[in-house]
Amino acid sequence: MSDSNASSPARPVAVPVPAATIMLLRDGPQGMEVFMVVRHHQIDFASGALVFPGGKIDPQDEDVRVQSRAQCAAGLSAEQQTLRIGAIREVFEESGILLARDAQGAWVAPGATSEAWRKQLNAQQLTMGDILTQGDLRLACDDLVHYSHWITPPMMPKRFDTHFYLARVPGGQVADHDGHENVDSVWIRPSQVVADAASGARTVIFPTLSNIVRLAQYQSVAEAFEGVRRTPVVSVTPWSEKRADGRYVCIPRDAGYTLYEQRVPERAA
Repeated sequence: MSDSNASSPARPVAVPVPAATIMLLRDGPQGMEVFMVVRHHQIDFASGALVFPGGKIDPQDEDVRVQSRAQCAAGLSAEQQTLRIGAIREVFEESGILLARDAQGAWVAPGATSEAWRKQLNAQQLTMGDILTQGDLRLACDDLVHYSHWITPPMMPKRFDTHFYLARVPGGQVADHDGHENVDSVWIRPSQVVADAASGARTVIFPTLSNIVRLAQYQSVAEAFEGVRRTPVVSVTPWSEKRADGRYVCIPRDAGYTLYEQRVPERAA
């Protein structure tokens, strides 16, 4: 006889996938601006949302040709080096910005060669190792500043272990969305992102918005780099709370963020 009280087996907890993203910065006429992209509506994560370029760490990020051409600060762990490599690759794929220097230490110049590399990388016709070898380039991992670390909650079916970095856009390089994963892009002041999210003009998911609110305290790229270098990175795993007025997504109040909770909009019937 079957046991009607037997509970259904628990769903296994998904293992977070290592990922990295870069908050590309520049000084605009009205203050510091950050480059953001709009995810394609058919993408299964953050579809239609305004996000920073980035994505999952790929096996090519551990290619010895790439690892040997990554210029990193002394004492950086192997894990952090690979995360920075993956972040730079993802940003090149999604924005066209290549954070790399030539053998003389000059930033890669924009042009037909760089754009061809990007197209071939996105088409999986070349890897980052091929590009660095062909161009005799070094990845500028030392120009990245570790900004934050977020881990998707255990109850989510798809989880990411994501590290965020700051980087300056090299002079002369022009950022543009890829037209595949991302359908639009914008240079925008952090305070404007906050205002657009509040008005409903843009869709901004909680981790992105919380990081943007924190970034909005800085008025220039130099100020942001200086402030972030002085701030310890605290690993954050959000959780969900059911309250009388609805459901909230929350993070620890002592994690260094001004936006530490947000009500989850109710879904339309």
